[in-house]
Amino acid sequence: MPLPPRATAGAVFLGEELMPRKAAERRIDYVEFCATDLPRTRAFYRAAFGWRFTDYGPEYMAFRDGRLDGGFRKVKRVRRGGPLVVIYTADLERLETRVRKAGGAIVVPIFPFPGGRRFQFTDPDGNELAVWSDRPARR
Repeated sequence: MPLPPRATAGAVFLGEELMPRKAAERRIDYVEFCATDLPRTRAFYRAAFGWRFTDYGPEYMAFRDGRLDGGFRKVKRVRRGGPLVVIYTADLERLETRVRKAGGAIVVPIFPFPGGRRFQFTDPDGNELAVWSDRPARR
């Protein structure tokens, strides 16, 4: 379950950013994933992306990536599909290496698209995400 937004008079925190309520309206505020093994999931996202975590009992943990909050809900089985969450990086090759070393599986190798390049991976539970960059390949 999402964490309630922290609010002040006329403004609300989305992630770590304080913004006027009007500017916060209709923006993605929280992303929730499923996971079968919360400790393994925490280890993967810490190693690959440096995310911070807060436990809310044995069935749920929240994460903070520095801009967006989200969570992982414990389930018996993860089903692929649904919206694709995309993470930005300035160094696509470096982050692809980190994802592999942390235990992720690359399901779509780096490819160009109008505006940049990206790859897609699955985490150890099978959730599929993508990473993109607007920077050219390293030489």
